[in-house]
Amino acid sequence: MIQDRSFPQFADFADFADFPQFVEFLKAQLARPLPGQVAQFQMAPLSRRQPEMASISAKTCREAAVLALFYPCSKGRPKLLLTERPEAMTQHAGQVAFPGGRRENSEELEQTALRETEEEVLIDRKTIQICGQLTPLYVLPSNFCVYPFVGIVLDRPDMTLQTEEVAHMFGVRYRDLLDAGQRSVRVLNLLGKDRKVPHFTFGGRFVWGATAMMLAELAAVLDPELLELGTTF
Repeated sequence: MIQDRSFPQFADFADFADFPQFVEFLKAQLARPLPGQVAQFQMAPLSRRQPEMASISAKTCREAAVLALFYPCSKGRPKLLLTERPEAMTQHAGQVAFPGGRRENSEELEQTALRETEEEVLIDRKTIQICGQLTPLYVLPSNFCVYPFVGIVLDRPDMTLQTEEVAHMFGVRYRDLLDAGQRSVRVLNLLGKDRKVPHFTFGGRFVWGATAMMLAELAAVLDPELLELGTTF
């Protein structure tokens, strides 16, 4: 639980309508030790719950950065921006993801996250404030080491925009991100085998894989009591 009484308790955030206060709360939570793989593994398939496999340590990998971006809805309450990939893409077709992509040359990873966000969802990188980072993770199927950043923007994005890499954009309410009822398990056929896959469901959209693992850590940063849930199956 939060020890700093200058912030409301978690139960009060269901109707939280002060975005600037949320931003200060977010920064304070991100400054604490991260829950890391304990949280990530809550929403990882059984085969991926191996600390060495999920760690970026000693990996010869491509590097990417993503951005978990919060913005205020029309009532001033925080929402998290997610994107849905076009079905025509050769990789990750139709999947829900954070804005982000591959690091270019020697740019700083934070700049990768900002550049890719600007390219994908057309939000000027100068308007984005980075508040902190989450735990990097290694994604075996694509051989990417992914570095997640967390940021805020003060204006609501244009959710009707579509780009080459984004078919749809949508926002997840803060309270839904922390709602354990949004977590479930389904069976998917992956590489010819049926596997149980933990996932979030937001507005009928299915969020799984590395994105779900990063979302689980973000949720645990915001509400450490979620770590008591253990793994989804």
